[in-house]
Amino acid sequence: MGTLKTEPARTRPDLLAAPVAAALAAWPTDASVEVDSVLVAPIDADLADTAEFCAAYEVGLDESANCVVVAGKREGVIRYAACLVLATTRADVNGVARRALDVRKASFAPMTDAVELTGMEYGGITPIGLPAQWPILIDARVVATPYVIVGSGVRHSKIALPGAALAALPNARVVEDLAKPA
Repeated sequence: MGTLKTEPARTRPDLLAAPVAAALAAWPTDASVEVDSVLVAPIDADLADTAEFCAAYEVGLDESANCVVVAGKREGVIRYAACLVLATTRADVNGVARRALDVRKASFAPMTDAVELTGMEYGGITPIGLPAQWPILIDARVVATPYVIVGSGVRHSKIALPGAALAALPNARVVEDLAKPA
């Protein structure tokens, strides 16, 4: 995890967006991955973007995952989903994600919508604490990563957790080839 100084995330709600802190507080006690394995580390908010973060904190791109919000319309209703892919890849938004949303065309959700609907900061959106009805599509490579770094809902910290923990999130679906090489 590079040079990150981590501690259990649930003990540091000041480093988490409110929906993320709430999701960690409600973490099931019978989950396959204990909540104490979800760690958080403060970072410089100006270094939150993936490339800058990885360089500054000596984290490999293959250990860092990006969560993007995608949207598509069907019968006049906008459908949202989150896609989580390693930083060495990019989400197949108009292929795999579009089919998962069952829409004709999918694209990245506008920043203002993503921020308003998630209650998280742009550049810090994470799959933990997303709206309950949203599917969370997770590339299989993310789940196979022993510890992966994701957003915390805010730009001034990052979460580190076992990749397998992400597959246990509500509405999570592990998807083979959700991502293509960057």
